[in-house]
Amino acid sequence: MSSNALYTDLSGYYDLMCSDINYQQQSASIHRLHQFLGNNGKQHLDLACGTGPHVRHFIDLGYQCSGLDINQPMLDMAMRRCPEAQFNLQDMTAFYLEQPVDLITCFLYSIHYSAGIERLKSCIASVHRALNDGGIFCFNSVDKHRIDNRLSIKHFAEFEGHHFAFESGWHYSGHGENQSLNLSIAKSLQPFTQQADVDDDADTSAHQTELWQDQHTMVATSFAELQALLAPYFEVHIFEHDYEKIVPWDLSSGNALFVCVKI
Repeated sequence: MSSNALYTDLSGYYDLMCSDINYQQQSASIHRLHQFLGNNGKQHLDLACGTGPHVRHFIDLGYQCSGLDINQPMLDMAMRRCPEAQFNLQDMTAFYLEQPVDLITCFLYSIHYSAGIERLKSCIASVHRALNDGGIFCFNSVDKHRIDNRLSIKHFAEFEGHHFAFESGWHYSGHGENQSLNLSIAKSLQPFTQQADVDDDADTSAHQTELWQDQHTMVATSFAELQALLAPYFEVHIFEHDYEKIVPWDLSSGNALFVCVKI
């Protein structure tokens, strides 16, 4: 098995790495929340939009969409997926829009890429400036005090004759304003469930596994701290991290969906 640092540019693996995500369900859920709590406007911006899968579904829901990311290769893929949308290469912690929007989303815990409290504050202020009156900001977050460093999420995919195993997990040291998101990608010609059954006499070169690993520094907050940062700008609603139904946060789970109405 060979091991390397994970590519800084994940654009080639991004869609495969997220193949288990129900983008349509997530987008439809936020659309419903916008109908209930927002101004029902149709101008939408997706922060950290990646290759644009959420943008695609919001377009199909009737929104005029734009996306923002710091990775140009991902934006190139997003433009091919969503030619109707506008995409911008900007940092979400300090972005500017010429025209305000009604709905800003930030999926897949990407709000935590604001690595540090000051940058998170700047992101929140940028979002507030970019919203029309009554507009909403929706994102999901993890509470630093409820992270289990032993847990990780793993799924498998196949692409171009190769088998991939993707794994990710949060880690928080217990103090400070940073946590890490640990990522790994394993690529093999053999299904990973069958690796142990490989014949010792077989051509080992055909069964070699490549492994990429990386660690991303993310901002760490509790939900109480996050509420305090949002309160000067928004009326904050916190829901369970459940895109099938709208349920208030139970005050104990470590994942939640924040819906913030501009005040």
